[in-house]
Amino acid sequence: MPRGRPRTRVYGGDMERSRDGSGTGEPMDTSSYHSDVSYSENITDYVPDASTINDDSNDTYDEDYRARKPRGRPRGRPRGRPSGGRTSSNRQDLDQLNASRPSLEETDSLYETVRQGRSVLQSVVDEWIEIYRQDRENGIIHLMQFFIRSSGCKGKITSQMRQAYDNAQIIRALVDEFDEETGDYPLIMNGPQWKKFRSNFCEFIHTLIRQCQYSIIYDQFLMENLISLLIGLSDSQVRAFRHTATLGSMKLMTALVDVALTLSINLDNTQRQYDAERQKNANMNKRSSERLDMLMSKRKELDDNNEDIKTMLGYLFKSIFVHRYRDTFPEIRSICMYEIGIWMKRLPGIFLDDSYLKYVGWTLHDKVGDVRLKCLNSLLPLYESEEISRKMELFTNKFKDRIVSMTLDKEPEVAVMAVKLVINIHKHHPDVLSDKDCEHVYELVYATNRAVAQAAGEFLNERLFQVDENATANLRTRRGKKRSVHTLLVRDLIQFYIESELHEHGAYLVDSLIESHPMMKDWECMTDLLIEEPGPEEEALDDRQETSLIEIMVCAIKQAFTCDSPVGRGPQRKQLTSKEQKICQEDRMKISEHFIQVLPMLLNKYKTDPEKVANLLTIPQYYDLNVFSKQKDLLENLLRLVNEIVDIHSDKEVLEVAAKTFEYLYNENFSFSKNVDIYKGTLIDTICTKYKNAIERYNQNPSGDEEKLMVNLQLKKISVLYACHDLTSWNLWDDIFERWIKTANHEGEYIPIMAVKFSIISCHMSLVWELHHLSQSRQAVDHALIVKNKLNNFMHELRSLLNHNSLDLEEEVGCCCYYHI
Repeated sequence: MPRGRPRTRVYGGDMERSRDGSGTGEPMDTSSYHSDVSYSENITDYVPDASTINDDSNDTYDEDYRARKPRGRPRGRPRGRPSGGRTSSNRQDLDQLNASRPSLEETDSLYETVRQGRSVLQSVVDEWIEIYRQDRENGIIHLMQFFIRSSGCKGKITSQMRQAYDNAQIIRALVDEFDEETGDYPLIMNGPQWKKFRSNFCEFIHTLIRQCQYSIIYDQFLMENLISLLIGLSDSQVRAFRHTATLGSMKLMTALVDVALTLSINLDNTQRQYDAERQKNANMNKRSSERLDMLMSKRKELDDNNEDIKTMLGYLFKSIFVHRYRDTFPEIRSICMYEIGIWMKRLPGIFLDDSYLKYVGWTLHDKVGDVRLKCLNSLLPLYESEEISRKMELFTNKFKDRIVSMTLDKEPEVAVMAVKLVINIHKHHPDVLSDKDCEHVYELVYATNRAVAQAAGEFLNERLFQVDENATANLRTRRGKKRSVHTLLVRDLIQFYIESELHEHGAYLVDSLIESHPMMKDWECMTDLLIEEPGPEEEALDDRQETSLIEIMVCAIKQAFTCDSPVGRGPQRKQLTSKEQKICQEDRMKISEHFIQVLPMLLNKYKTDPEKVANLLTIPQYYDLNVFSKQKDLLENLLRLVNEIVDIHSDKEVLEVAAKTFEYLYNENFSFSKNVDIYKGTLIDTICTKYKNAIERYNQNPSGDEEKLMVNLQLKKISVLYACHDLTSWNLWDDIFERWIKTANHEGEYIPIMAVKFSIISCHMSLVWELHHLSQSRQAVDHALIVKNKLNNFMHELRSLLNHNSLDLEEEVGCCCYYHI
């Protein structure tokens, strides 16, 4: 194997180099980025013994590598090279060697070509192969120089240096060539040019191995020198060398994995041809030894090449990966975790083993989010395959708890990936997850991060909300109507929401599921559960279940109509795509067409329940109003019910929703707006009449509780309606202002506090509407003076009320004063 390989060490951090290039670092402390991790070479043990991963294993593997029977030209140095390296005690000797440059002036051309990206990389590789075939020592210098320059080092490797010193001595001599001031190097530099370089760097290595896979990589010179250099650089105290060499060696391993795949395919094909040839010759009672010998020879060559590739992979893994996967620089650890996932997926026969999987499992505890994310990214494709995941049962049992805990990771991307991994584990190893594990994920549907919540929603779908058509095949309502296939799932959803004990968060639950499960838009299923009488095999929903279902249904209607996430769940989408707009429009039409028929029945059934009816009354605000153009009778039925609900309810939320629904339905662009205006006028007339009647009864019996309640109720309704509708034409100002607000400032006068509060709101909104009209049109000056006088009188009375002993009254007065000042 490569000569002069330095003893591999793991450094505790980036070393501050002295003038002679030596480092001053200490051995790394794995606890700096791992927590609660137990190390062992045996995945079944996991005892705290990090010493089992040491350099001795590298030495043993090196002996195995050297012990292989050489083929072709012997391994080692080319002729004329010294058998051992000289001690570099004299710096002047190295300076003299550096002054003597090789005759080729383009040793940096490979790096410059890849960096600039102006040439097709395959042609660049082909040109290098031609150089290598003419003079492989010159070719390897070009390649080594490529990695040195890619590390940000401006020093050059000469043929004299190659003859006199080993790689460790050469690397130490090149350390001084770094720019001490910035510390930047290509892999960490910003800008599109360097981002492109990183991509080209990786592609160059892959292309190089692909182009050399049939001959050069087996010549026992290229790979030995290249691997030796990468080991030396990856072991350097200088982060730029370690980072670049680790990326290069990991990409080299990925390229070799692809070569191993190709060899495996060719081996299988050759074996089939060999078996077919033998069978053919046996049937013909004659043997064609020449054809069989050729196939046997080809198979032997492929076997030898395959063994060489496996040896290279094993040596790179033992010499670089097992040290760099725990490097103190997180980017290096991320590279290792990303690439090992590729190897396991492409070559599971070698890498899908606990002796490799354990490194990913240990690194799940890394303190840097990107490293943890790379681990999960590596595992996810493995668990997507049922065949592969079955082979990971031991790993799953050992690291399941850690993966589940990562669903609560502080980094949202890590948490999302962890949930997806748990989903795949559940698919192939459902018995591994306990109920407690699942509950951890369930709760995430209420998370503020939308991606995490939606991932948890997918887990919920997989675990709880799988459609079973056989279970619902015989479900029918009392009158014989067939139930939806989602009926049982909606019932389970209601129970889940109730057991979550997070009421008023229905919008969060809906947002987590609405894009992944069709039951969230199965309006007929939901309304049938509310309206239809249960069949013989069903139980009726209780009051709490009905309330929860209505809340979930209304939240789903709102989100389907607006296509917006709930407030607080991540940034809102700036603009919908054309596909999303089309889906949204279709949902709006389905909502309108269904609920225009069904909503009156729901309102009629629940009109006495303020919580339920407050939610149901919001549904018309999500109608496409075009549906009423040919269904005016249904509109009038709806408006009649709204008036009836306002008449019988005093709950503020119900009154506000009813007022906003009237506001939405009144659209002058539609002919039915006159009908809406008539019903609204009728409603206000009724309230005003009841208010006047209540005043008369109150005047007759000022101390009567019932009279006070009636006054308060009607004033409350007037104040709520005033917020959405202009009631100026009903001439309520004089009575309300004089009777309640001015009287409240008279000493010795006792009046209901709530009546004063609602009067302040009503007068405030009356002024707002009048000021709005003044700003929209040129009215007579005398009218403007009237409004000004009203405002002045109103403000004068409010200032006096600021000293009132009622906190509710003072708060309302303060708000109005702030607005008008």
